[in-house]
Amino acid sequence: MDKFLEAALEEARKGYAEGGIPIGSVLVHKGQIIGRGHNKRVQQGSVVLHGEMDALENAGRQPASVYRECVLYTTLSPCPMCSGTILLYGIPKVVIGENKTFMGEEQLLRDRGVEVEVADSQECIELMQRFISEKPALWNEDIGV
Repeated sequence: MDKFLEAALEEARKGYAEGGIPIGSVLVHKGQIIGRGHNKRVQQGSVVLHGEMDALENAGRQPASVYRECVLYTTLSPCPMCSGTILLYGIPKVVIGENKTFMGEEQLLRDRGVEVEVADSQECIELMQRFISEKPALWNEDIGV
């Protein structure tokens, strides 16, 4: 597994261990992680702290030119909110751990010129499947069902 996707998976595992939703993300600029995070909706009672949003928040304010040179790694296909943020900041590439348990707005990203790569990581799939089977109501809340 790619080292940056592995870092995102570490974040997802951290969220799972905290009793939250196991989705992790890292923002990489020129081969360096500048932001990392995981879904903290449960832990912080937040309506917006998905893994991708937390990674961006933890990267702090960056010049627009930095975002346009980044790759966002996420363990799960990005939802509409996170995909919109990717587009807003002009992040040109997203590497997704898996999209079997949830298909986000990958086509929107592609249609808007973002390079989307899906790794089909078995570790990412298994972690999400375990979580969904353990806490289906929480999962449905997270994806707006």
